[in-house]
Amino acid sequence: MAERLIRRVLVPNGGEIAVRIARACREAGIESVLAHSASDDVLYVQRFFDRAVSLGDGDARATYLDVGKIIDAARHGGADALHPGYGFLSERAELAAACESAGITFIGPSAASIEAMGSKAEARHLMTRLGVPVVPGYDGDDQNDATLARQAERIGFPVLVKASAGGGGKGMKIVRKSSELGPALESARREAMKAFGNDRLLVERYLQRPRHVEFQIFGDDEGHVVHLFERDCSIQRRHQKVIEESPAPRYSEDLRERMGNAAVRAAEGVGYRSAGTVEFIVTEDGEFYFLEMNTRLQVEHPVTELVLGVDLVRAQLDVAGGKALPWSQGELQQRGHAIEARIYAEDPDDRFLPQSGTIESWREPSGPGIRVDAGVAAGSVVHVNFDPMLAKVIAWGDSRDAAIARLARALGEMTLLGIRTNIGYLRRIILHPAFASGEVSTSFIPEHEDDLRRVVPGEAFAVAAVLSQLAAKPDASRTRDRAAAVTVWDRVGAWGR
Repeated sequence: MAERLIRRVLVPNGGEIAVRIARACREAGIESVLAHSASDDVLYVQRFFDRAVSLGDGDARATYLDVGKIIDAARHGGADALHPGYGFLSERAELAAACESAGITFIGPSAASIEAMGSKAEARHLMTRLGVPVVPGYDGDDQNDATLARQAERIGFPVLVKASAGGGGKGMKIVRKSSELGPALESARREAMKAFGNDRLLVERYLQRPRHVEFQIFGDDEGHVVHLFERDCSIQRRHQKVIEESPAPRYSEDLRERMGNAAVRAAEGVGYRSAGTVEFIVTEDGEFYFLEMNTRLQVEHPVTELVLGVDLVRAQLDVAGGKALPWSQGELQQRGHAIEARIYAEDPDDRFLPQSGTIESWREPSGPGIRVDAGVAAGSVVHVNFDPMLAKVIAWGDSRDAAIARLARALGEMTLLGIRTNIGYLRRIILHPAFASGEVSTSFIPEHEDDLRRVVPGEAFAVAAVLSQLAAKPDASRTRDRAAAVTVWDRVGAWGR
């Protein structure tokens, strides 16, 4: 296919992904334009872009989810290409189609590929035809409550009720007995309609203590598809990922190979172009089932980049410009181990509720094998209107143990004051003996809930604050106090987070 020159890319997104894309554009000699909500604090993000245009005021529906406004912003910003990032419209076929109609290069898969994977029910049908195993369940057109109840009885409780059009845990309910099904269906439909504008549901067998494993795939316009190995995303809260790693621990090479082949088969089946993931649920006895295909770049893509030494965003730009895949399957080899921790503005001690406020102090960790992708800085205002993820800390080591040690050290060094975050909670997860031994599943957090609670007494906040002030004084007579203060500060962490 003939190459297409990309000169300027619109990014209708925010946070760390917007920064990540802008950096890749700058390295490629491509200008970038940030499209943002007027109510979003973009002072930090905007410094990485050449230009910025406003999508107007309002919530996501009135800004980032308005296809017409996005296309108008691309025209206004003089962009000849658009990178959707992730979230918002990144998996909406209508945006890809609108870009094509407007003569704008969409940096992602075709509208047809997105549409093929946009419905979980249709995706299940396709995977079955392609010979990719799917979880036993019901994905039919008859959405009557009585029909869904009969199907649930056939499948056998517990079952999982899921929104056909969505992801991220929205519209997803675990139903353990028949008496719980009616309220679960009503709640799931309501959430699905609010989040995705589509209340169609499917019912699947609920697998106990499964692992969530995804394969990074990448295709080009010539039909070449490769997988870039797996990421284990099993550590989740409310069906949303918080820790991701590669390679997945405690898997046989045979299982990895079978899943990798299935992932490539799924991508080839929809003529996939650009970066995406094929996600699987893996049972305790080593059986795997197709879960969904994410037709976009993933939050956890840095894990793959670190273990393979690749740049997935730069590859997206190249493939969108008509170039062939930069790698063959045989050239891709994993090296070492990488783990990512997602930093959220949330309160782990209060149902992970999102937090808001102004970041008063921000100190990123550094050192060998540490990467930080952030979308905020000191002074940034965090709202509850959009996703509460602030940053990602990724650690690489020549072994899993080394990566865990580095990530624990990095999280211990990180300071974020002004709003409550999950930094300390993440550190407790990766230092838990079960995590260290690779005993991970989607049930990890509820199973170890008591161990993961914050145990630092409230008085430690005041002690840490006083000692940190002593540590900052340049008085030589306080050398001993400074040493003690630094030790206590490091042990307690930023305000006992």
